[in-house]
Amino acid sequence: MFSTAVQRGSRAAVFALAMASLFAMLSCASQNPDLDTFVLMIENSPQNLDPRVGVDAQSERIDELLFDALVHRNEHFELEPWLAESWEQPDSHTYVFHLRQGVRFHDGHTLSARDVKWTFDSLLSGKVRSAKTGTYQHVASIEARDDATVIFHLKDADSALLWNLSDGAIGIVPEGSGEEVSRHPTGTGPFRFVRAEADNEVVVERNPDYWGEKAKLLRVRFAVVPDVTTRALELRKGSADACINALTADMVNVLQRDPAVEVLRAPGSIYAYLALNLRDPILRDVRVRQAMAYAIDREPLIHNLWRDQVRLAPSILPPQSWAFTADVPTYPHDLAKAAQLLDSAGYPLRHGERFHITMKTSSEEGPRLIASVLQQQLREAGIVLEIRTFEFGTFFADVTKGAFQMYSLRWIGGNQDPDIFQTFHSSRFPPQGTNRGFYSNPKVDALIDAARVEPDMAKRRTLYIALQKILAEELPYLNLWYFDNVLVHTQRAKHLTLSPSGSYDFLRTATLE
Repeated sequence: MFSTAVQRGSRAAVFALAMASLFAMLSCASQNPDLDTFVLMIENSPQNLDPRVGVDAQSERIDELLFDALVHRNEHFELEPWLAESWEQPDSHTYVFHLRQGVRFHDGHTLSARDVKWTFDSLLSGKVRSAKTGTYQHVASIEARDDATVIFHLKDADSALLWNLSDGAIGIVPEGSGEEVSRHPTGTGPFRFVRAEADNEVVVERNPDYWGEKAKLLRVRFAVVPDVTTRALELRKGSADACINALTADMVNVLQRDPAVEVLRAPGSIYAYLALNLRDPILRDVRVRQAMAYAIDREPLIHNLWRDQVRLAPSILPPQSWAFTADVPTYPHDLAKAAQLLDSAGYPLRHGERFHITMKTSSEEGPRLIASVLQQQLREAGIVLEIRTFEFGTFFADVTKGAFQMYSLRWIGGNQDPDIFQTFHSSRFPPQGTNRGFYSNPKVDALIDAARVEPDMAKRRTLYIALQKILAEELPYLNLWYFDNVLVHTQRAKHLTLSPSGSYDFLRTATLE
């Protein structure tokens, strides 16, 4: 079953021995770190540092340090004032925001309502092409009443607007900003952009004029280190200071016994899933998708691959969300049920096979290993899974275009609010939306639309529970697990605090000693 790919004892022992040998060779070659630069290793380059455009994890995490939003999400996913120090809602179609005074962009000019208006007008008018445009489809117009007052006029009531104006969803750019923002991002955040080189690094420095609590770090270098073993070795050498959620569970287990590094771990909201293309003639049949869910055995993956650092996910929403429910259909490992469903769908077993499908994945070790295990597990149900591996940029470009049969990714931050269900709305097909599997169900559309305009929280929760039950039955996503947040860092890095989202917010308070 799983033993040929990952055996707890032998695999961990071999890895520990290999790491110990490499550490021994490198122990006398430790590099003297730059005393003023915090080096955070990341797996791949951000795709686009324009906060109106970038939707990959690295873009959004770095953008949160360079740009501020009108509203801030705290550690409990509650919304607080940020660039908007207050707001009111005189009616269901109007939000009035009062901007904080004295906030300056990194180029020195003062933030005004015109900058807020431009940020969203550039999306809504099509000046900037972005998958985020559909998020603001209910906004009719934005009015800059004066320098400190901006008003959002809505076509329809939108209970998710505040969440979609918060950090992680968007950041405010200067008036007149075009495509150049992706090359030289200019925001109001605690760090300002210095330089970026694709597949090598992004460098930011402390913003000395930040309106809020200023960062303690003088400079941060986001070093692109695609190889997971190299990331572990760089930490051991001291040539890098930290990485978050970027090491295998085995590596974490080995490194936490090393006195040169420390490991911080806390429950997180990052959600892993398998996405299926429902325009595909095989995968459009719900019986096939349910059969695949039964054929996949997540328990050995959780125990043997992730070393119990993840939790089973029954929903795209994390358990921390007020709208979460675990009372949905689930799919424990059951090859007999999988076979019955595949037979009924017209895919009988012939010469040990039922059909072939292709899974696209990035070249990262973790995704490749998961794909290999899934290949073995699905093979037991007669499903032949072919794996195609690509550099992350190419892989993600295909995903955003809907050019796949099956892939696996994670939702990082976007799934903390039930507005994530917009992902399954039939109006959100690529290239303007994130419904990349082309799932369509009129009842689901109606529930999403109703929840979006419902002001009563209890009624909204009822709608979202109904949504979760339908999605768990129809399976546009196959739910996998929620990740714990794991930050591994050197001893010289201090004052690090993990957020549930797994963001880079710990850099706001971090110091170097």
